[in-house]
Amino acid sequence: MPPLDPVALTQALIRCPSVTPDDAGALDVVEAALRPLGFVCHRLRFTAPDRDPVENLYARLGCATPVFCFAGHTDVVPPGDRAGWSVDPFSGEIHAGRLFGRGAVDMKGAVAAFIAAVSQLLAEDGSPRGSIALLITGDEEGDAVLGTRKVLDWLTERGERLDHCLVGEPTSQRQLGEGAKVGRRGSLTGFLTVHGIQGHVAYPQRADNPLPRLAKMLTLLGETPLDQGSNWFQPSTLALTTIDVGNRTTNVIPAQGKATFNIRYNDLHSADSLETWLRGVLDGVGGRYELEFVRNGESFLTPPGRLFDLVSTACERITGRRPEANTAGGTSDARFIKNICPVLEFGLPGETMHKMDENVAVADLVGLTEVYLAVLRGYFAADPGRD
Repeated sequence: MPPLDPVALTQALIRCPSVTPDDAGALDVVEAALRPLGFVCHRLRFTAPDRDPVENLYARLGCATPVFCFAGHTDVVPPGDRAGWSVDPFSGEIHAGRLFGRGAVDMKGAVAAFIAAVSQLLAEDGSPRGSIALLITGDEEGDAVLGTRKVLDWLTERGERLDHCLVGEPTSQRQLGEGAKVGRRGSLTGFLTVHGIQGHVAYPQRADNPLPRLAKMLTLLGETPLDQGSNWFQPSTLALTTIDVGNRTTNVIPAQGKATFNIRYNDLHSADSLETWLRGVLDGVGGRYELEFVRNGESFLTPPGRLFDLVSTACERITGRRPEANTAGGTSDARFIKNICPVLEFGLPGETMHKMDENVAVADLVGLTEVYLAVLRGYFAADPGRD
């Protein structure tokens, strides 16, 4: 069969309004493209108490090793106020050489590009000496609880291993091939509640106002540098996201004040070490407080190896740019995959991701397909081992 068109496939995916956790037919589009290529597809639906079910897809072509896996997601963030879009966010329209729609960059475009690259590989070179797999989840933009982690557990139970994995997250700012991610910062969210005693503002001595302590705590946390960065990572950051008192009156000292913050941290820290540091700072202020955490993922690093060299060589040949290895940005599902095999992220320019009028250059979709094709050819030309 002729190779698939990455542009048409991206449009078909965008036309599925798959806002997390709704699949809206997106995985049907992926499966319909893969099955005729010979992939064995497994639809994996995971559930948990108090959570919406999530649809995932694992597909594999071949039974031999090595296994090259592409990981991605078809869920997208909400479009926001549609009045702010110049087009319907789920129309997949093309204007002036750019394809518009929610998920065009993050990351339906990369999913389509990889599938198109595989179809071209099979049409021109035949089946590879090894296996190609795709792990496509439907909750990467959400809590990431019922997606990639669950699929990886399912693979482990089946005794199935992956040798290398390429994640199609956006990795450049403006031009295709500017960067490739070899790691990610960790993420820790803290929920702070400072307690006091409610009272009348005219008699503050009879109350215990928690707000000055809360303000002092937040000032100390915000003004204390966590580090100066490390060899592969930028300095860690702490950002306040909300401060809440809920006091609707002007003559009552509140009984408590709350704040939420997030720390994006490098490989000099762990969630445990940061919790210890945070409690030390807060204990120094005194008073009664509660501090709860959500651990969103530890920092990790996959030092550049054969996979990075393979992607860099392919990218330079296609785009004329050799990507910079970096660890910038937020979190991704690569944080789960790194426990299974070497992982690298390489995808489209992300300048418009999560924005209104998210769009990608049609030329970049074609270029990314060519890079992925070159990576696949290089990977299966010789046994790359496991780094």
